[in-house]
Amino acid sequence: MTSSSPSTPSQTIDNQKLQQFMEKILSDFGGAASAVLVYIGDKLGLYKAMSDFGKPITSPELANSTGTSERYIREWLANQAAGGYLVYDSSSQRYSLPFEHAQVLANENSPVYAVGGFQVLMSFYRDEPKILDVFKTGKGIAWGDHDKDLFEGTGKFATLIYTASLVSSWIPSLDNGKVEQKLKQEGNLKVADIGCGYGTSTILMAKAYPNSKFYGYDSHPASIEYARNKAKEEGLDEDRIQFEVASSTNFPAPKDPEGYDLITFFDCLHDMEDPQGAAAHALSALKSDGTVMIVEPFANDKLEENLNPLGRMMYAASTMICIPTSLGQNGPALGAQAGEAGISRVVKAGGFKHFKRATQTSFNIVYEAKP
Repeated sequence: MTSSSPSTPSQTIDNQKLQQFMEKILSDFGGAASAVLVYIGDKLGLYKAMSDFGKPITSPELANSTGTSERYIREWLANQAAGGYLVYDSSSQRYSLPFEHAQVLANENSPVYAVGGFQVLMSFYRDEPKILDVFKTGKGIAWGDHDKDLFEGTGKFATLIYTASLVSSWIPSLDNGKVEQKLKQEGNLKVADIGCGYGTSTILMAKAYPNSKFYGYDSHPASIEYARNKAKEEGLDEDRIQFEVASSTNFPAPKDPEGYDLITFFDCLHDMEDPQGAAAHALSALKSDGTVMIVEPFANDKLEENLNPLGRMMYAASTMICIPTSLGQNGPALGAQAGEAGISRVVKAGGFKHFKRATQTSFNIVYEAKP
């Protein structure tokens, strides 16, 4: 006797589910394509020009004020209106940028200025060939080998997030307010910002607490160069703030034997070659009563709890940036959604006895570690 293979039952398409999914795909197509046009709008100063114009504007007026081609501007305006970024009045054929939208797209000093995020997206598009290759090889991509828009965009986006929360809530949450109290009242504290990048977080702290000394360390020389220049622009001398090229496992301890009062890791511990080693080195460079602040992207511990719009964005960023950066250094590739349990394991394995969640926002969780 010969056995026959079981037949595969035919499956009927649920047209309603198919239509719902196709609508989602269409929305994603529109968002992905329009992200490039938001980037162009920022580069050409189109949002800024509309904000400065102070009233609804026509395509010829916007083109004239920005020195651009009216035909391209006309199509760009239509795209932006279709996406809800601009408002179109058909009777006057004029476009307006609502004040609230201008805070996100045109006002660089606004706490919700989000254009840096679009720069990061552009780096994703440009780095696609590299990402495609590492998917096949399992290798990594060094942070410094990404497109330059990643560094600039991350710096801008960090400014948005850190300006809103760092001094107002994150530092006050540490050690029941004692860290902030020391920074404000005692002064002369030594603070090390590890993986400081463009120095956004370091500079914000130095400006907020002028009586203490701040040190920014990063392994990317171009970022350190930018941070030094930015500090000078902000009027911060080297007696207040210093930036040096150093890794998370070899940054220098203060010359006096007591160590740093505060060590910070902003959205970087999960990217590192040796996060456990970074924690151990921080412990060795910390005062016995010092504190380590670890800021990480918001994440729950279970995958199914991160299947939401924020998790979608973070997993994408993790795939394109965090995993390649860690694997490029033969690291553990914790990923941007490592969660509290994952970060806790790393920090405690580095020798810290006390670890807790100090506070959180919609985008970040702030952890506190003490010896």
